[in-house]
Amino acid sequence: MRRVRPVRRYLDGWAERPVHPLVAGPPGGLSRAVVIPALAERDSLFTTLADLARQPHQELSETLVLVVVNNRRPPLEDPEAVRNNRETLEILESLIRGGKPGPGGAVPGKAAEGPVPSAADPAEGDASLRLAESLEVIRRSPLRLACLDASSPGCEIPDKDGVGLARKLGLDRALALLDPDRAEGGALVCLDADTRVDGCYLSAVGGFFDREEAPAAVIDFTHQEAGDPVLRRAILRYEIFLRAYVLGLRWAGSPYAFHTVGSTIACTGAAYAAVRGMSRRRAGEDFYFLNKLAKTGPVGRIGGTTVRPSPRPSLRVPFGTGRRMALVLSGEESAAGETYDPAVFGILRDGFALLEENPDRSGEDWLGRARRIHPVLAQFLEGQDFCRAWESIRRQAPGPAHLRRQFHGWFDAFRTLRAVHALRDGGLPNVPLLEGAGRLLEMAGRPPAAVPGDPGPGGDADAATLLAALREGEAAAGFHP
Repeated sequence: MRRVRPVRRYLDGWAERPVHPLVAGPPGGLSRAVVIPALAERDSLFTTLADLARQPHQELSETLVLVVVNNRRPPLEDPEAVRNNRETLEILESLIRGGKPGPGGAVPGKAAEGPVPSAADPAEGDASLRLAESLEVIRRSPLRLACLDASSPGCEIPDKDGVGLARKLGLDRALALLDPDRAEGGALVCLDADTRVDGCYLSAVGGFFDREEAPAAVIDFTHQEAGDPVLRRAILRYEIFLRAYVLGLRWAGSPYAFHTVGSTIACTGAAYAAVRGMSRRRAGEDFYFLNKLAKTGPVGRIGGTTVRPSPRPSLRVPFGTGRRMALVLSGEESAAGETYDPAVFGILRDGFALLEENPDRSGEDWLGRARRIHPVLAQFLEGQDFCRAWESIRRQAPGPAHLRRQFHGWFDAFRTLRAVHALRDGGLPNVPLLEGAGRLLEMAGRPPAAVPGDPGPGGDADAATLLAALREGEAAAGFHP
């Protein structure tokens, strides 16, 4: 059977050229692929791969796990990161070809063939032991592993690119390797090299796309617990911030009420092709990719399993979890945190209600009513040239359902975030995190056991209560946001 038409068209015209060396086992029989970008991840990647290797054998037989080892060229990339990547590639290639690699090139269990960790450096010894154990799990499993070399001299990713291109290289190559007769072009799944997954991870992903007619979904997540107490407190509150924002959007009635965490994204091959693939951005690629996917259909939620991203600090990207944790540890940002005033989401809710009340109202009428909701909302819409956009949407929409889709295609995730920031900067400043999240839960009809105030003694208990309530609320929301 020939490939799904959008997939064939994408591979022919929009996919990255397959110029990076690929090492993989025999092709065929693949219904899905998990793509993992890796930059200096030798000490964490193989733990993640061992988690995947423990999945049910039937799921592994249909799944390709493709690691994209990537870096920019020196001196833009740290030489130590490049060396780490070279070692990672050597181990991956040995695994794929049936070898028995180990730390420093040693065969696990044969210490004489590799460096012996010093008793004076127990951390190094623990890391070597963990690596050896992970490699043995991978070697003994039917994991279908592949690696793409975007690291060696002449193969590096361009200077201006980063993780977005690394994901795209892997997803593009994986899409071409999936069986062409799979419905909707198979499934593509994003994961990160420092992220842990449950034993039912692949079963949950496969089951979702077997049951649901959805172009994309995000998998339930919770951050790993940090060892450092400051970092632990910070990641707890950062996750509350993420979930409060999604709850606010859901309560407001936005179709973009889903998390945009890169290691939780899954989509069909056809949907991936329809939006012309992953964004090449150095940061925020997950946000922009899901923003495009949501315009092709509802983004679902995959429950029954949990992805566990790392809370480690990182300055590789200008924003996101790693950057936030690094700023907290450096003292440049408070661990207590803030969130958007819940009133912001009430204004969005009232604005979206105008669409339901009378989808045929004129743009000027809409602006007048928006001005009565909040003057900043009207100012924002005017600044976005709303009237012209709205009249175009009205002319092209054959009915209310189509008009609603077209409106939210214009008022997309990016424009929604800009509206939230306009309201914040126009008189509704951020509020303390726990207070704001607690109020949002009350507004959504899911109050926690107690609505906390600013964190103080016992603040972590308050934060944990809030986070549990936010997670339960997402689980209760079901498939559609």
